[in-house]
Amino acid sequence: MAFSSLLLIAVSIALSSTAQVLLKMGMSTTRIQLALVDGGIAALLAIATSPAIILGLASFGASAIVWLLVLSRIDVSQAYPFVALGIAITAAAGHLLLGEALPALRIVGIVAILVGVIAVARS
Repeated sequence: MAFSSLLLIAVSIALSSTAQVLLKMGMSTTRIQLALVDGGIAALLAIATSPAIILGLASFGASAIVWLLVLSRIDVSQAYPFVALGIAITAAAGHLLLGEALPALRIVGIVAILVGVIAVARS
């Protein structure tokens, strides 16, 4: 696989993981949590005007555009397993940036995913 294709995959995955963290940060704000209790239009407006959520959605959109470039270059059966790297990156970011727990069994699962991605990349 060409280096440029790997780079595009990495950018797409990084953008997707960034989106997840931004969306979580946005949804965890006190403003949105209080709006969710009230529900209805107030909740929708709070979500729609949250900078973190807006950036998260933009990051998802950018990730999708980069992913389209990936798919134009390599087989989907070779590219798609790399998406699983996003699980590892997002879990690490959740732990480091959001203080989320990362128990041993989850780490074992992430390592298994990484081994699978390496196997696919080498095939």
